[in-house]
Amino acid sequence: MDNRIEEIAAQIKSLEEELIEELRKKQDEFFYTLEDKKVKFEESVIKEGRLRVISSIKYLSSFPVLAIFTIPFIWSMMIPAFLVDIFVTIYQSVCFPIYKIPKVKRKDYVVIDRYNLFYLDRVEKINCLYCEYFNGVIGYTREIAARSEQFWCPIKHSKPQIDMHSRYDKFFDFGDYLTYRKELEERRSNFKDVENREDI
Repeated sequence: MDNRIEEIAAQIKSLEEELIEELRKKQDEFFYTLEDKKVKFEESVIKEGRLRVISSIKYLSSFPVLAIFTIPFIWSMMIPAFLVDIFVTIYQSVCFPIYKIPKVKRKDYVVIDRYNLFYLDRVEKINCLYCEYFNGVIGYTREIAARSEQFWCPIKHSKPQIDMHSRYDKFFDFGDYLTYRKELEERRSNFKDVENREDI
């Protein structure tokens, strides 16, 4: 049973790598390249895209009036997002070296690049900046929490979860106290897959 679970987890990781490769192929389809980690579009594509930019007023008017009134609530969420970003960064900087857990690279999760797309109006750019930062912080925080959970209590839940974090396949089955006691030290320090990935 454990072998089958490991096989499925390996297949999922393989499919994720395949998905990343397919997304890279999209670069050719949309006429951009990556040079020194910066996106570079063909000049003709930029010109055509800029001609299709709509005004901010037209963009905002496409939403129901009540949706516009929710904007202050949306932006108020940036305060806890900033605080979480700061605190989890401090937490892993202090604690992960003590636990001997590889640190999570923030730049792998908080990717700020969409806000500057040439075919977006000002409001769309601001919206993209908000979403890429907020969702990036959540992904970054989740990975820090997942590595912490692997160190402190790597036990699966009794019920299947809809969305499992990246470390979940390393956890012990719910109720398997014999394996838990036997392999706890080994599993709580098993970050070889992360270390190998970071070496690439």
